Amino acid sequence: MTVVFDRPYQFVPPHRGVLWPLFIQKLRLVDWYLRRKEGIVSWECRGLEHLKRSLERGDGILLAPNHCRYADPLVLGWPARLLKTNVYAMASWHLFNQGKFDGFAIQKMGGFSIHREGVDRQALETAIASLATAERPLVLFPEGTTNRSNDVLKPLLDGVSFIARSAARRRKKKSNGNVVIHPIAIKYLCVDDICDWARQRLLQIEQGFGWRTPSGLSIAQRTRRIVDGAFALREVEYLGTTGSGTKKQRLEALITSILQRIETRLAMQPGQENSRERVRAIRTEIASQFFQQNVDQKSEIQFRQDVIAVDMVQDMISYPESYLDSDEVTDSRIVETIQRMEESICGKADCGVPLRAVIQIGDAINVQAEKAPRGEVDPLMLELKTQLDGMLTQLACEARPFADF
Repeated sequence: MTVVFDRPYQFVPPHRGVLWPLFIQKLRLVDWYLRRKEGIVSWECRGLEHLKRSLERGDGILLAPNHCRYADPLVLGWPARLLKTNVYAMASWHLFNQGKFDGFAIQKMGGFSIHREGVDRQALETAIASLATAERPLVLFPEGTTNRSNDVLKPLLDGVSFIARSAARRRKKKSNGNVVIHPIAIKYLCVDDICDWARQRLLQIEQGFGWRTPSGLSIAQRTRRIVDGAFALREVEYLGTTGSGTKKQRLEALITSILQRIETRLAMQPGQENSRERVRAIRTEIASQFFQQNVDQKSEIQFRQDVIAVDMVQDMISYPESYLDSDEVTDSRIVETIQRMEESICGKADCGVPLRAVIQIGDAINVQAEKAPRGEVDPLMLELKTQLDGMLTQLACEARPFADF
């Protein structure tokens, strides 16, 4: 759940010492954790020379990776290890509240919190200052939230440009130094054949639905069937029945109904923005009302249910409709989709598939000190998107085409 109800937001600053990161890297705790929790058994860094040159110049460095798995922040510990540097990273406040150990580890590795449901000036100042002083590279995920579609980039957040340009202006005044952005494409490739794993996981989901497994269906067909079945269940849950029309029309109807219902309950003006902006506005309003009112148990339950619903909407709008088209299906897309279904249905995905992480570091993008042009496409964000899209497209070709008959 992305909104924290246990306590009001309180900024968590990054740990600025070097002993904890050194200790964690020395013992290879990142490797152990990723192998045990995420199934990542090997890794490879490409384009390391681009980042090395920026470090040697003393630039303020913003690392901007795609965000397709929870493992992504830790995976970036590997290029940091090779270059013998430490990083800061902006992380959502809810991640610091998923357990004492997780919160402790995130902070000690340089993570600091951001309150996504409000204007967090301390987080913004911490990010801008770290770039302006070139103290350490800063990790900032421009997609904002994670998803299970490794090959497709979600819309990028404009906050990346604001932070980078603000730091560039400050750095120019103080030292005349540069601020650069390095796009980073992270791709997870399956090490072994996935068929046995996929059949086992699909069978468990099908049994959970009370379905029989029909003979003659391939793994890809069964996976699409699970996706369609889970969506139909959501329609029944929130609409009372399955919808009519194309899948796209049904999806739009479901999302519109959920968001309108919650906006009405929260006494919000009907959303005029796109669904992503409406989801963010709802989260902000829920957090505001929850901590400004004396909430009884019934109201708290409703607030929690609304957050679950908008998180589900966020998940639905993040998943490409054509991700499992027959001419594009790869083993990694099958794995991602099954794991996405498991998270949606069971709350946790099985990570028994051995994966290899490829970290591709792109060319440095120089950040201009001027503000982004109004009413036009920000050239900085356009260049970032272009590089990320290009690298992810190339890396997607390294996954094995999936043929299961």
